[in-house]
Amino acid sequence: MKQFYMVAFELPSAWSSQYQDSADAQRALIKTWLKEGVISSYSMSLNRSKLWLVVQALSEFDVMSLIAELPLSNYMVPSIAPLMAHSTEPIYHTASLN
Repeated sequence: MKQFYMVAFELPSAWSSQYQDSADAQRALIKTWLKEGVISSYSMSLNRSKLWLVVQALSEFDVMSLIAELPLSNYMVPSIAPLMAHSTEPIYHTASLN
């Protein structure tokens, strides 16, 4: 049974031209994964030092296999945590007319 995992990455502080090329390729892959439902969210900190994604997989091994496909995987240090819950549906509160 699949479960959700939060993957947090520490990114390097120095950006080389090779790193930038890989970052561009990774953005393209992330867009594809979001469209295909491979990952459900992707976020980067304002200072570009951290990156987070949420993925649904059968095991941590499957998550690591997915991470290995990322063009920046050689530059990032991942931390994987299984999630008890992950919601992507907006919650709307309605006012009672009573």
